[in-house]
Amino acid sequence: MNRQSLQDVLNQEKIMIIDGSMATGLELKGYDLNQSLWTASALVNKPEWVKQVHMDYFKAGADCGITDSYQASIPGLMAKGYSESEAEALITKSVTLFCEARQQWWEEEGKASERVYPLCLGAVGSYGAYLADGSEYRGKYGVDEETLIQFHKRRMELLWKAGADLLIIETQPSLTEALIEAKLAEELGATYWISFTCKDGKHTHEGQTIEECAKALSGLPHLAMVGINCTDPKYVESLILEWKKYTNLPIGVYPNSGETYDPLTKTWHGTTQPIPYENWAEIWMKAGASAVGGCCQTGVDHIKQVVRARNRFLSKQ
Repeated sequence: MNRQSLQDVLNQEKIMIIDGSMATGLELKGYDLNQSLWTASALVNKPEWVKQVHMDYFKAGADCGITDSYQASIPGLMAKGYSESEAEALITKSVTLFCEARQQWWEEEGKASERVYPLCLGAVGSYGAYLADGSEYRGKYGVDEETLIQFHKRRMELLWKAGADLLIIETQPSLTEALIEAKLAEELGATYWISFTCKDGKHTHEGQTIEECAKALSGLPHLAMVGINCTDPKYVESLILEWKKYTNLPIGVYPNSGETYDPLTKTWHGTTQPIPYENWAEIWMKAGASAVGGCCQTGVDHIKQVVRARNRFLSKQ
C-alpha cells in the first residue's frame, strides 16, 4: 500500500495545515451531536455529510485531514446495538469516506492547483472519549492497562489496514494511556502522531509535564510528530516552547476556540478568545509549530485564517 509521507508534505509546504472540527462541520449542516456516539453516528446516518465536511476543509486549504473515527470505538458502537463486525466496518468506513473525498477534491481542483495531496490521519480518540462524559479533559479513568490495550488495539489495526497515512493518537489527557497506544502502534509498524490535551501551558490534563511526555516518548522509531489539540489557544505558545526544549520531532497544534465543553449536553459554552485565530496561528508558527489547524468549535473560516497566517509567516522567512 502506498502511503503519503508526513515529511514529504512538510518539505513541500514548510508548515502543514491541519483541518478543523468534524463536529462543527456537521453541526453547521444541521446534524444533532447530542448523543454518545457524537460525530461517529454520522458514519451511519449521514455519511455523505462526513465526506462533504472533508471536502470543505480541503477547499479551505487543509493539507491533511482527520478521519471521523474519534468516537468510533468498537465498545462504544457495540453498546449502541451494532455487532462487532458492523462496528469494525464503520471504523474502516471512516477512512474510506476520507479517501473518497480526498480523491474527488484532487481530481476536481487539487491537482490543477498544484496543492499537496492531503494526508489521511486515522483518528484514535482516548478512552475518555468513549466514556462520553468529558473524561478526555480529565484523565485518571481508573481502569487497568489491559483494558486500555483491548480498547485501542483493534481500532488502530483497522484504521491502519484501511489505508490511513498516519494514526493520530489525539486528545490524550494521560501520558500513561499515550504510551500504551504508542506501544501498540510500534507493534503494528504504523507511523503515528501523539497529541495531548492540556490544562495550562506546561501540563496535560492528568498533570504530567510536557517535559515528562517528551522524554517518555523519545526514541520511538515510528513516532513522526507530537503536539497539542483541543486545548485553550492561550496556552498553546507556551506548550510549543516546552516541546521544543525536549524534542526534535515536528510539533502539530490544533486547539479549540477557547470555549468550555459541557459533557452533559455535548455542547460548548462561553466566548472564544478575543484574538483572531489568524493571529494565534502566526504566533504558534513563530513559536515553532510545523503543523497548525483547529479542533472543537473551529470550522472552515478558521482554516482559511490559518492558511493566511502561513502565507504571511513564510513570506517573512
